[in-house]
Amino acid sequence: MRVLLSWSSGKDSAWALHVLRGRPELEVVGLLTTVTEPLERVAMHGVPRRLLAAQADAAGLPLFEVPLPFPCPDAVYEARMRDALERARAAGVRHVAFGDLYLEDIRAYRVEKLRGTGVEPLFPLWTTPDATPALARQMLASGLRALLVCVDPKRVPARFAGRAYDAALLDELPPGVDPCGERGEFHTFCCAGPMFREPLAVRSRGVVERDGFCFADLTPGAAAGAPLDAGGPR
Repeated sequence: MRVLLSWSSGKDSAWALHVLRGRPELEVVGLLTTVTEPLERVAMHGVPRRLLAAQADAAGLPLFEVPLPFPCPDAVYEARMRDALERARAAGVRHVAFGDLYLEDIRAYRVEKLRGTGVEPLFPLWTTPDATPALARQMLASGLRALLVCVDPKRVPARFAGRAYDAALLDELPPGVDPCGERGEFHTFCCAGPMFREPLAVRSRGVVERDGFCFADLTPGAAAGAPLDAGGPR
């Protein structure tokens, strides 16, 4: 079955790619990503498009980009996603996979928006809130590496923006924060792991506050440096 993977640039969609590739009946044929047109950044995560392209290259998959205005009304978002799904179905895609973990309202929204399109949803990571601490540790044990690219300062300290997603960070998360950030506490950029042919060198140049969130301003790192720089704002 030919599958498109909804790609946010974060650790959960990256881990979903790893899991899907372990299922021989599935063939992941591309990464479906929304990109804000004027900013040239991944929607919500704020990752520059050139880093998104580097991820796709490391994963060995083409990008299926959905350009969005900024700000983007819901009607425009839904119309452009429908167009993208129609193109995907014409190319033989019958499933779109999502890296959602346990939020029932998000899952119901995905199912509703795909109804009648001829494309079915897949949720390869679906689990329970109690399971995400172990899932986070499993990702890290596999060699997955990521940076916190966006944090909600009402729930996570703003100084966490730009930090490495690692065991030390998990130990420092405030009580009640999901260790995978499933409730929107934070978002990540994945730069290494078993889903990539090679790690991406990336670093944070600082933090930008916008629309009530704190975004790490990511840029490609030095080619000779480590895969990621955990020395961003603390």
